[in-house]
Amino acid sequence: MYIYIYIHIYILCSIIILSAMSFSTNQYQMGFILGPAPTASLPPLHGWVVLKDDSTSIKCGDIVIRLHSEKEMSQRKVMRTYLDTNLLFLMLYFCFSSAVSSSLYSSSCQLKGHFHLNGMHKTGDVILGGIFLIHFFSADTDLSFTSEPQQSHCYGFDIIGFRQAQTMAFAIDEINRNSNLLPNVTLGYSLYDNCEKLRIGFRAALSLVSGQEEQVTLEENCVGTPPVVGIVGDSSSTRSIAISTVLGLYRVPLVSYFATCSCLSDRPKFPSFFRTIPSDDFQVNAMIQILKHFGWTWAGLLISDDDYGVHAARSFHSDLGPAGGGCLAYTEILPRGDNPAELRRIVDVMRKSTARVVIVFAHESHMINLMEEVARQNVTGLQWMASEAWTTGPSLQTPHLMPYLGGTLGIAIRRGEIPGLRDFLLQIRPELHHNNTDGNSLVNQFWEHTFQCRFAPPPAGWVEAGGELCTEQGVIENVETEFLDVSKLRLEYNVYKAVYALAYALDDMLQCEPGRGPFSNNTCAHLQRLEPWQIMHYLEKVNFTTTFGDRVSFDENGDALPIYDIMNWLWLPDGKTKVQNVGEVKRSAFKGEELTLDEDKIFWNFKSKQPPRSVCSESCPPGTRMVRKKGEPECCFDCVPCSEGKISNTTDSMECTSCPEDFWSSPQRDHCVPKKTEFLSYHEPLGICLTTTSLLGTFICVVVLGIFIHHHNTPIVRANNSELSFLLLVSLKLCFLCSLLFIGRPRLWTCQLRHAAFGISFVLCVSCILVKTMVVLAVFRASKPGGESSLKWFGAVQQRGTVLVLTSVQAAICTVWLVSASPVPHKNTQYHSDKIVYECVVGSTVGFAVLLGYIGLLAVLSCLLAFLARNLPDSFNEAKLITFSMLIFCAVWVAFVPAYISSPGKYADAVEVFAILASSFGLLVALFGPKCYIILLRPERNTKRAIMGRGIGS
Repeated sequence: MYIYIYIHIYILCSIIILSAMSFSTNQYQMGFILGPAPTASLPPLHGWVVLKDDSTSIKCGDIVIRLHSEKEMSQRKVMRTYLDTNLLFLMLYFCFSSAVSSSLYSSSCQLKGHFHLNGMHKTGDVILGGIFLIHFFSADTDLSFTSEPQQSHCYGFDIIGFRQAQTMAFAIDEINRNSNLLPNVTLGYSLYDNCEKLRIGFRAALSLVSGQEEQVTLEENCVGTPPVVGIVGDSSSTRSIAISTVLGLYRVPLVSYFATCSCLSDRPKFPSFFRTIPSDDFQVNAMIQILKHFGWTWAGLLISDDDYGVHAARSFHSDLGPAGGGCLAYTEILPRGDNPAELRRIVDVMRKSTARVVIVFAHESHMINLMEEVARQNVTGLQWMASEAWTTGPSLQTPHLMPYLGGTLGIAIRRGEIPGLRDFLLQIRPELHHNNTDGNSLVNQFWEHTFQCRFAPPPAGWVEAGGELCTEQGVIENVETEFLDVSKLRLEYNVYKAVYALAYALDDMLQCEPGRGPFSNNTCAHLQRLEPWQIMHYLEKVNFTTTFGDRVSFDENGDALPIYDIMNWLWLPDGKTKVQNVGEVKRSAFKGEELTLDEDKIFWNFKSKQPPRSVCSESCPPGTRMVRKKGEPECCFDCVPCSEGKISNTTDSMECTSCPEDFWSSPQRDHCVPKKTEFLSYHEPLGICLTTTSLLGTFICVVVLGIFIHHHNTPIVRANNSELSFLLLVSLKLCFLCSLLFIGRPRLWTCQLRHAAFGISFVLCVSCILVKTMVVLAVFRASKPGGESSLKWFGAVQQRGTVLVLTSVQAAICTVWLVSASPVPHKNTQYHSDKIVYECVVGSTVGFAVLLGYIGLLAVLSCLLAFLARNLPDSFNEAKLITFSMLIFCAVWVAFVPAYISSPGKYADAVEVFAILASSFGLLVALFGPKCYIILLRPERNTKRAIMGRGIGS
């Protein structure tokens, strides 16, 4: 048994030491003295708190804790190292002493003293605790550790904090009068003042959970309800963190109405913490939504130097990024107290920054000093955004500061209505014979503050100085005070919801049916053996709707459904100030976060009466992309136009996207347009010229053919095989016509036919010329002795056969080419990125080369034979004309090859058409021009005698 007690005390000591170390990070020092029942070795001390041994309740037990007072901030900074070291040794010493003395088992624990706290109390079957900020200041106490610290004296009465405490009293009174909620159970309360100090708030929490019984007998079972089943409070995040750290060990519910730090949503660290005010995470998200709504992507952030500001800054930096659509130009920590040099530096940063929006996540006291410096430097043109800590702060709404703060947008705690509260406040009456030091003093202190009087016995010299004694005849309604102003209940509404949440949890617990309970063996909790952790089970599942229409429930982190009002500071023409509601932001289970703003009501403190622009860089329009500036936040960027072929069709695009293959970027680079198509068209000037020339050549061939047919019996037509002349004219006409296949958008059939028609037509033409040349040579060879036999090889049949064979070879070449690697149409994007050049791919370069090579071979052969026959005797020697025409033909096609290869797209087709037309016209004019001249203009030379050179002189 002794070993068990020793181990148990050792574990508890370790927990308390760790807690004390965690509090020291907030610059608060705690001393703990641990021990069982009073012993002779311990002097009588005040402030002992009894903690239970079984870690489930704090009613009965054997551990006694005492929390020492603290010095003010300046003294703590000097003595911090000394206090931390001595405190640690002090705790270790008494932990060891407790372990040793536990072996001398004692039958009871005795309360060694009381904390003297300002409070209000009401008895009941079940007690709810409350911690409120009712005084602003407390007097310093001695922390020399040479004598017992004196109890702190609080001063600076806060009438709003007292109204919040009275709201809790009113809610409990209303619940007691409600027969449908907690029937047959009367709620009571114990409310304490924390004087805005952690050490006092912590004493209040320990006093509430430990109770005030003078002695606890350990042999008795712990029966009955605990001193309190839950606590409403605290109003500060820092104090709530400290209190919840200890209360969480015993699962005592702490329901805060004003602690907003997002760190308190950490369930493993704060398992028994709940709150009826939204977390700062949601407040930050609400502010980010407002920033996004007005397009403010560039803002400054000012925070307070505490958990409230630091955790908010952390949320801003993580959430106001690429996903949030904004950046922070600067983040500055507002100094505690008056620090003119630091404030000047911060205001100078604000003045030099391009950010026009300033977010302040701090308390009203921080803002007062800051705004004095802003007014001194006359920094105007800023749009302020306020956190809920100072949105409704009256001390800033002065004519001196409104030229700078007018138009402020702020997040405010949800305003609610509490019917009957004002009447309840009017019924407050003091207790004339009540001693202000016995723990039930807040009402009397309120009365003294309101009526500027003192209760008997008054302080020395009070009456002599003209001071009045307090009576219960005072009428609160006759005093000008905001105590009775219930039109803007915000924190009071949160207090009201917190009390009802605890009441509904108790009601659900009492409605449990035996055998169907949520605890072990399906048991239910009972009022006679109630444990705080049992209340927690029902508090987590509470779900109700207030008379104002707001639903109250808690999520898995103990946070209530968040909702905030959005306020706007209106500067009226008469110099007065009005804080008006212009919207709300809330989160629902089905629609997520919703922002509602009435922009027509918002007052903007600018000449334009419009929202300001607050951006580091103007938005990049469509057709450009953002390129971040090196070393600058993400919101600072340059806008770079998209490159050719790429577009961006949205504002602030990070990347430009490539257009599809057949599309190209518009000149503005904001959308894709179909690429321009390029081919040798009938509608463009070049195509029209070539088409006209081709048709002209065809027409001339037809005319010449008609002339030859009409004069077919004349000697000049009949000379040198008129049949070949007719066939040559037909082939030349085909050559002119085949050029039309190269004009127009390439199709599969035109690509396949154009080169085949071109090759066969020209081979037919050149074959006819070749045969005519061979016939000329054969005729003159036959005119010589012994040459008669040569004519038998060049009869009409042989001539036709030769032309047919030579043409058939080209036809075979074309057939093999088309079958093996046929020319096909192709969309070429290599020449121009913004154009599609339609062209015919030859398919097989070898096939195309063989086709051209065969034509060239026949042309060269014809040219050589004609050259050999150029000096043959005859007044009309056609060999000369053939030689000249072949020279033109060969010259054109020799020049064609390099020109064709170097010409892109449609110009390659134009070069080929030009070569076809030029060579065709060369042959037509050279071969048939002189003959037509004689037939039409010199008919006297169109005789056999003239042709033979015997009848006509030169």
